[in-house]
Parts: sequence; structure tokens; C-alpha cells
Amino acid sequence: MSKSYSILLLLLVVVVVILGILSPLVQSLRFDLQSGHTKCIAEDIKSNAMTVGKYSIVNPNEGHPLPESHKVTVRVTSTYGNNYHYGDTVESGQYAFTAAEAGDYMACFYAIDHKPVATITIDFEWKTGVAAKDWTNVAKKGQIDVMQLELKKLEDTVQSIHDEMFYLREREEEMQELNRATNSKMAWLSFLSLCICFSVAGLQLWHLKTFFERKKLL
Repeated sequence: MSKSYSILLLLLVVVVVILGILSPLVQSLRFDLQSGHTKCIAEDIKSNAMTVGKYSIVNPNEGHPLPESHKVTVRVTSTYGNNYHYGDTVESGQYAFTAAEAGDYMACFYAIDHKPVATITIDFEWKTGVAAKDWTNVAKKGQIDVMQLELKKLEDTVQSIHDEMFYLREREEEMQELNRATNSKMAWLSFLSLCICFSVAGLQLWHLKTFFERKKLL
């Protein structure tokens, strides 16, 4: 492999890593959940974006079966309430789907009620966009070398960031339109409030004048 080829490959890897850091495509975390409680995690996903997730309960006693208390019920829903995944009293699971509509998708974990109260630790990983692709299968199916694979990753990452920028621009326009509508309503509400205040003040002055005239004080 020539020196220039190695440098180019290194630069491509660095760019892919930087773009991956700048683009919030992967959400991986570990959290605790008590029996009888629910925890929900939201992810903003644009329409037609691929997303995959997997979760598992951490065994508190390695080498032994999971306790009966360590079960969770998992439900993944869209911003409009559509169900995309449901797991009933499970120890682990995974899901994959293409978002039909843009918005916040919610993954809710409910730990079954148990006495005495138990604390469950859950590993959860949520990938969207480019991170959700199985690049190993892409390389096998296409029979492409390392250089081509990195170029493909770079192309898809750039396209994902490009789409994300347009999505954010659309969301910004929606927020601006909402702000304009709110400001217009607030202006009319302020004008109406002033009219009511002036009307009440006028009625109070008229009432006081009439009262003093009846008492012959004016």
C-alpha cells in the first residue's frame, strides 16, 4: 500500500469519526429502574430514517439466572402514538423500523411491581440514520475493499448530515411561524385588554360623577 494511499485512508477515517461525533446518531446508556416505576427515553427522528435499538437487563449476580423480579415491559411509540415495538415482561429485546413520520419517538420501560422493591439496571442502545446500517453486510454483499467502504460511509454520513440540516431548517420555519402566530394573538389580546380597562375606567368615572351629582356634591 503506497504512502499517499495510507494518508488518504487515514484522513477519511478521521473525517468519518469527526462527522460521527458531530451527528447525534447513536444513543447508548445504562440506567437504573425500580420495581413498579417507568422511565421513558425520547429520540428525535426524521421521516424515512432507519432506526434500530436493543436493550437487556444487567444480571446482578453473574453466573446465576436472573431473579424473577428482573423483568421489564417495553413499548416504543411515535409522536402520534403509533406502536412500533412491544415487549411484555422480558429480559432483553431489540427492534428495527423505518420512521413513517418525523418527530419524537419514545421508548418506555416499566419494571414489574415486586415486593420487596428491586432495582434493575438496563443497558439500552438506540441507533438512527447512518449508525443503524450494518456495514459488515454492506461490505460482504458489495465485495468492496476498505477504501471503498470508508468512502461509502463518508458519503452516507454527509448525506445524513445534509438531510438533518434541511430537517432542522424545516423545524425552525415551523417554530418561526408558531412564534409569529403567537405574537399576533398576544397583540390582539393586549389590545382587547386595554379596551376593557378603558371601558371599566370610563364606567367607574361615570358612576362616581352620577353619585356625586345625586348627593349635590358637584
